Amino acid sequence: MNSLTHQLSFCITYLILFASSPGFGSNICTSRGVSTCKQCLAVHASCAWCFQEDFGQGTASLSRCDRRENLVAAGCRANALEFPSSRLQVNEDLPLSDRASTAAADVTQIRPQKLQITLRPGDSQHFTVKVRQVEDYPVDLYYLMDLSYSMKDDLARLRSLGNDLALAMGHTTSNLRMGFGAFVDKPMSPYMYISPKEAVENPCLSIHTTCLPQFGYKHVLSLTEQVSRFTEEVKKQRVSRNRDAPEGGFDAIIQAAVCKEKIGWRQGASHLLVFTTDAKTHVALDGRLAGIVQPNDGRCHMGNDNNYNMSTTLDYPSLALITEKMSENNINLIFAVTNHVVPLYQNYSELIPGTTVGTLSDDSGNVIQLILDAYAKIRSKVELELLDVPEELSLSFNATCLNGEVIPGIRSCSGLKIGDTVSFSVEARARSCPTDMRKTFTIKPVGFKDALQITVDFECDCKCQAQAQESSPACNQGNGTYQCGICLCHPGRLGPRCECAEGDYSPAEQDHCNASPSAPVCSSRGDCVCGQCVCHSSDFGRVWGKLCECDDFNCLRYKGELCSGHGKCSCGFCQCDADWKGENCNCSTRTDTCMSSLGLLCSGRGQCLCGSCDCTQPGAYGATCDKCPTCPDACTLKKECVECKHFKRGKLLDEGTCGRICRDEIELVEDLVFHDKNAVNCTYKDENDCVERFQYYEDASGKSILFVVKEPDCPKGPDILVVLLSVAGAILFLGLAALLVWKLLVTIHDRREFAKFEEERSRAKWDAGNNPLYKGATSTFTNVTYRGKD
Repeated sequence: MNSLTHQLSFCITYLILFASSPGFGSNICTSRGVSTCKQCLAVHASCAWCFQEDFGQGTASLSRCDRRENLVAAGCRANALEFPSSRLQVNEDLPLSDRASTAAADVTQIRPQKLQITLRPGDSQHFTVKVRQVEDYPVDLYYLMDLSYSMKDDLARLRSLGNDLALAMGHTTSNLRMGFGAFVDKPMSPYMYISPKEAVENPCLSIHTTCLPQFGYKHVLSLTEQVSRFTEEVKKQRVSRNRDAPEGGFDAIIQAAVCKEKIGWRQGASHLLVFTTDAKTHVALDGRLAGIVQPNDGRCHMGNDNNYNMSTTLDYPSLALITEKMSENNINLIFAVTNHVVPLYQNYSELIPGTTVGTLSDDSGNVIQLILDAYAKIRSKVELELLDVPEELSLSFNATCLNGEVIPGIRSCSGLKIGDTVSFSVEARARSCPTDMRKTFTIKPVGFKDALQITVDFECDCKCQAQAQESSPACNQGNGTYQCGICLCHPGRLGPRCECAEGDYSPAEQDHCNASPSAPVCSSRGDCVCGQCVCHSSDFGRVWGKLCECDDFNCLRYKGELCSGHGKCSCGFCQCDADWKGENCNCSTRTDTCMSSLGLLCSGRGQCLCGSCDCTQPGAYGATCDKCPTCPDACTLKKECVECKHFKRGKLLDEGTCGRICRDEIELVEDLVFHDKNAVNCTYKDENDCVERFQYYEDASGKSILFVVKEPDCPKGPDILVVLLSVAGAILFLGLAALLVWKLLVTIHDRREFAKFEEERSRAKWDAGNNPLYKGATSTFTNVTYRGKD
């Protein structure tokens, strides 16, 4: 009775722990019906296996494959658990260098240098890679020139540019080496003139001049610090002439890249291969025109005379081969080509990492500035490339470029200056188990000698497998191999201890082959033998599970593809690859496909959903919402960049996105000069009411420049003296004006009163009668005695 009570208590405790576990209801470890330790570890990173011999005795529902905490709660001892954990170990982590020294091999531009990762299937580990381009890094510059007849003027110009080129590059590095090589095309028909016979030695015979016989590629000068030797060797060169328009430059590129001893490439230096031409170039399979069918092997075939001696035997190299050799030898390729073939070489550049394109003038007069611009563009970008990554491993990246802003889904940073440090967060996830449990791969910046070497150990096997006992007595007297706590039965034997033989039948045992009495036996996809389901084979895939309930073909589909082709079907559920999610794995988690040329997700006009842009800005459309006729124009967009990069103010500076969004180069000018049709003149008023003027210009290589006028047109401030005099004058003028007005009004008033007086006086009537009281002033007397004269 006590024993029964103890068992019931144990079961109740286990069920409570199981029900309270995080995965209750969807325990992936127990839902897959695995039967071996190795299969258990492959289900999920949270699954563990108990190889304790007496585990689960008397409890048929217990599974040896479960979460670790559930197995411990069910009575599995800690030393009987198989639960390998993923881990990461840094084996070499030298600090980043600030500046190159004379011993450039000691310079460190990537950190760490060596990692060792242990991964179990489905699990991942995170690590950070830091990259810095140091100052004054040594440079090896190999000038590879087309010496066909059309480049005659360019050769004449190059003869005088050696010292100037070295002087210009001296502002970038104090440790420069220069070399020179030349090419034309394969010296055989139909690429060369063979008639008349004399044309073989002098292909310029028909144009009545003399030139060298046609050659494929010749190495002229190994990399040297003596600039005078470069000039001397270039002066000795003469042009040749070929028959067809394209040249054999790709042959020369491969030889210049792989013949390291002949060329003199230094291990601790930045390698620049300048390729100048004015024509198209032959590519792989063009050699069939001359009957050449042997592919280019990518090896050095330079004879003692420094000429390419397999030119007439091997075909032209492919772009893939060039990409491989550029990466292997850490070479940055610079295409310096004339205007009419720039679009072609830009297409090549998109396929060859670390390559830039510049427009060469007709006589190569701008080649120095072109090389300086190309080198600056190369040094302004850090892009990680992956070498020999095993297919069982998936890698995802997040870049932290300028201002500490994290850009998900990409592994490159641009707009950098020498000395800037960028970092990349990397997640390495094991998708499955390889045949070889140890793999090594490399992460390196394009064009760098420095690299991060990563060794991955896949934890796919259980340690208890090493203690397997073949024909063990524990398996019904040797009818199976005892391994990791279970019996792996020999063919024809079944049962937990291999106690049954195929063909044996017991109705009682058949009850173990269905989930309920009304359920079909073995899910109608197998036979019940000795109480165990033996699953039928299927033309569609594999069927497995305790009750044959699992398969790898009944999962959701998308466009006819099982799990959209981006995952694996396991027991009715899609296990998506690292970059995909969703019930049917049709939703990409990558964001680099939504990144616009400005470095903004969906150009800032939408959302990145499942790897595609959903444009939310009215009027915006395109793969990255980059097209929007009703959105702000280029002037409006670049105005913010002028504000933040030149004037150190504005919205982008406040948001901390200036360095990522504004990758244009700022140049201050006195006045705007129209460059070409790609230039746009812009004006705007700033916060001080000054009129700012700038020009947005993008050259053929894609480099964008903002020419900003140094002095803005600002309204002049008031002159204090003039203001004071004006105010005083205004007051005086207003006073005089007031007096004049007053005087005028008074005069008008007086005249009106006088006129009124005169009018009233003229209308007055006076009495003319005599005043009786009036007496005159004179008196009259009569002389009575006066009688007159007589």
